[in-house]
Amino acid sequence: MKKLELYYFPECPYCQIVQEALRETGLEKSVTLKNIRKNPEDRDFLVKTTGRGTVPCLFIDGKPMHESRDISLWLKNYSKELGL
Repeated sequence: MKKLELYYFPECPYCQIVQEALRETGLEKSVTLKNIRKNPEDRDFLVKTTGRGTVPCLFIDGKPMHESRDISLWLKNYSKELGL
C-alpha cells in the first residue's frame, strides 16, 4: 500500500471533490489528512516542498500531485488496482 497524505482545508470546494472520491473508493481511512488552516506547519511544508500553497495536494509516497480531477482519477485507478 502506498503512503498517502492529503493537504487540504474543509471549506475548499476542490478538496471536497477529492474527499468525495476518497469515500467512493473506500480509501478515506488509508489517507492521512493534513489541514493547512488548522496546522500552519503543514502549510509551510506544502509551500516549501511544492513551491505552492494551493490545495488539494495529495502526496503519494512523498511525491505531490495537485489538481482535484487528477487526484480523483488517480484514486479511482489506485482503488481498482487494490481491488476495492
